[in-house]
Amino acid sequence: MKDMSYEKVMERKNEIMKQAIGIDYGKFELTSIAFDYERMMEEVGYSLDEIRRIQKETGVGNTPLLELKNITRLVRKTARPGYGARIFIKDEACNPSGSFKARRASVSVYHAQKHGYKGVVAATSGNYGAAVASQAAIRGLKCIIVQEVFDSTGLGQPEILEKGRKCEAYGAEVLQLSVGPELFYTFLRVLEETRYFNASLYTPFGIAGVETLGYEIVEEIREREGRDPDAIVITHAGGGNLTGTARGVLKAGAKDTKIIGASVNLVGLHMASDKAFNRKSFTTGHTGFGMPFATWPDRADVPRNAARALRYMDRYVTVTQGEVFYVTEALAQLEGLERGPAGNTSLAAAISIAREMREDQIVVVQETEYTGAGKHPTAQLTLAKKMGIEVRLGNPADDKPGERIIIPEHPAQIKAKDVDMDKVRRSYLKNVIEKTGVTSINDVELAFLAAEVKESEEYVKQVMQELGVIVS
Repeated sequence: MKDMSYEKVMERKNEIMKQAIGIDYGKFELTSIAFDYERMMEEVGYSLDEIRRIQKETGVGNTPLLELKNITRLVRKTARPGYGARIFIKDEACNPSGSFKARRASVSVYHAQKHGYKGVVAATSGNYGAAVASQAAIRGLKCIIVQEVFDSTGLGQPEILEKGRKCEAYGAEVLQLSVGPELFYTFLRVLEETRYFNASLYTPFGIAGVETLGYEIVEEIREREGRDPDAIVITHAGGGNLTGTARGVLKAGAKDTKIIGASVNLVGLHMASDKAFNRKSFTTGHTGFGMPFATWPDRADVPRNAARALRYMDRYVTVTQGEVFYVTEALAQLEGLERGPAGNTSLAAAISIAREMREDQIVVVQETEYTGAGKHPTAQLTLAKKMGIEVRLGNPADDKPGERIIIPEHPAQIKAKDVDMDKVRRSYLKNVIEKTGVTSINDVELAFLAAEVKESEEYVKQVMQELGVIVS
């Protein structure tokens, strides 16, 4: 019998992960800092044509692209003359499990079945769990989902409870835990005991699965409008959504399309904090994931994360919780689409961004997600009030995460705020130094880091030298 104590299981994590994924990450390592990212994506993943075939087998992808004509008219009423870009939305709620994450899960579950695994495991409190459970049901595999659901008082987050219900509806076994380090420990134990496949969000399989989304957007806009979209706004959390979509956009040849990440501003609420767990009204698409994963993607449950948002992000903005709730209602009442909060995060940002763009330009919101009892604004705002958080109408600029949620009184008050990308890039480079302990970098590492932060080698050289690192 193996020692199943927390310490011993954590000691075996690399061994457990290797067995559960089947990827030899070591073969892609170049130095303690650099690895061959593109080679990993090409050798481990599947081609775009293969992924489209895999997704077609289970009804994933080819979702409708809808023009939001009423919301565009609303934007133009609050923009200066000649401004107010046309807004399109990719209705990913039409996937089997109700979100774009069906694309990620489709490839992972296919790969697990192809390589003889009897089941799949995912550690997630989000839509990905439902996506994995749905795809596993279609392909006849067992499925276990491990969730963080409760704070230490036993109070469950309504959106996560809703997602757990959906996973169970697809036949998955759902292990529901309280917030804290037991999530990863339990996840490792389940992988070791079952010898199931780790359907991680962050493998090349999952990221490559999202490439079809970006590719489809470009294809459809070209077919309908005879041109490429000017900007695509993508809800940013762990980075896979943005990375996969952007890679698909580039594979379609749309090199001038701006990739804009959007997160709900939850600054001040620590994601691993029991106290903060139920004081946030969003469980994904917020800065609690967006910032840490942008500045250090390898914090994931795999040795090298295939989701690397900074490689592709041209701009990063935040919106408030109240703005997203407002836009959720606007989408339902103006466009007849009742959808969940994750996609509406990028829609809230797009409304603000479209106001800055000319009328002849096109901005695409690349996802919607299904909604349900726990995802609905009513459930989230009811919990917020129960937690003593003030909820009222007003100027969303007065919003303060964990203390008050301000619902806009007028659409003109929806104003996405830019994140300083230079600070984000510098934070990533600081993390490289702290995590690896390097005091010098070579040409290979310089080129790798320049790609990682989507900047010139000269920029990286200057920042690293400012931080006391020798560039040889």
